[in-house]
Amino acid sequence: MSRSHQITVGNIWRRISFVFGLTIFVAAVSLPQAEAAQKKKHSHSVKSSKSPFIAKRKVSKLLGSAKRKSLVRAAAVPSRPSFGQMAGLHGAQDSLDLKSSVALVIDQDTSEVLFSKNDKAILPIASLTKLMTGLVLSEAGLPMNESITISQDDVDTEKGSSSRLSVGTVLSRGELLHLALMSSENRAAHALGRSYPGGLPVFVGLMNAKARLIGMNDTNYVEPTGLSSKNQSSARDLAKLVNVAHGDPVLRELSTSPGYQVEVGNRTLQYNNTNRLVKNSSWDIGLQKTGYITEAGQCLVMQAKVAGRKLIMVFLDSAGKLSRLGDAERVRRWVESIPAKPPGPVPLAGAYASEKLAANR
Repeated sequence: MSRSHQITVGNIWRRISFVFGLTIFVAAVSLPQAEAAQKKKHSHSVKSSKSPFIAKRKVSKLLGSAKRKSLVRAAAVPSRPSFGQMAGLHGAQDSLDLKSSVALVIDQDTSEVLFSKNDKAILPIASLTKLMTGLVLSEAGLPMNESITISQDDVDTEKGSSSRLSVGTVLSRGELLHLALMSSENRAAHALGRSYPGGLPVFVGLMNAKARLIGMNDTNYVEPTGLSSKNQSSARDLAKLVNVAHGDPVLRELSTSPGYQVEVGNRTLQYNNTNRLVKNSSWDIGLQKTGYITEAGQCLVMQAKVAGRKLIMVFLDSAGKLSRLGDAERVRRWVESIPAKPPGPVPLAGAYASEKLAANR
């Protein structure tokens, strides 16, 4: 091989080596940049795919924060006090530590007052009103199988309370009375008064007339449900009402009924007693009625047999939902702890006992 040929081959080889090396260099420099760009693109894609969830979490946190603030504001707003609280009746102390600001316990046979607390205070009585509604209706002798239709007039505009008896529901007078006394159904009670011969004004007039007749001089009714705080009475007056109402077998049966079903269209509605004590086998309750509106607090009246004695119990303006029942239990335990009295005069009974209760005012 000649020298010129060797030089040419060498030059070609150097050029090939240079090009090959340059290619490797460019690849070495470009590859990391491409990988970095790909990672950046992937990272952006991941962020984009997560952004709705991140936004959702942020919104949830904001909503949760707003909800907590709303709850704090709601908790900070105090509930409206009852008439008894505004009158300072809850400050009164008693030996049984009752939660009701007004209480009265009377021996039904002898009219002996066993326990009293603010018994002359005149307060709203809520659905205890329905006991007088039932008494007036029962004594009227109207046909209990007569159909009555729930109307728009029976819808509560006083407190906005709900009812499962929709407008247009048709039930018998007897069914409505059952629901009013047992489950404190407001539309049922209002329909009973509205459908009375002469209408609601006549019915309410009869309620007040009956109250005066049995000596309830502290009592006033303006409507038959108890939703109005203008329906007011005292514990002494209510004890007279319970005594008279207990003499009516219809009121005894319906007010102490544990449960009742009514057919409304294609549905069967189950109603239960608002007083859970009627299902308690340790209680012997002859008549009862519960009541509640904010102005009245939790209320309860009962006729019950305790330790062999027939008692009339009245609890008004109790502070908690179950406290009226707790007060009844406290009174029962207290009466059961009282030593039995030695034999004495023959106790009062029947109509004479009712008259004495009515006169005790």
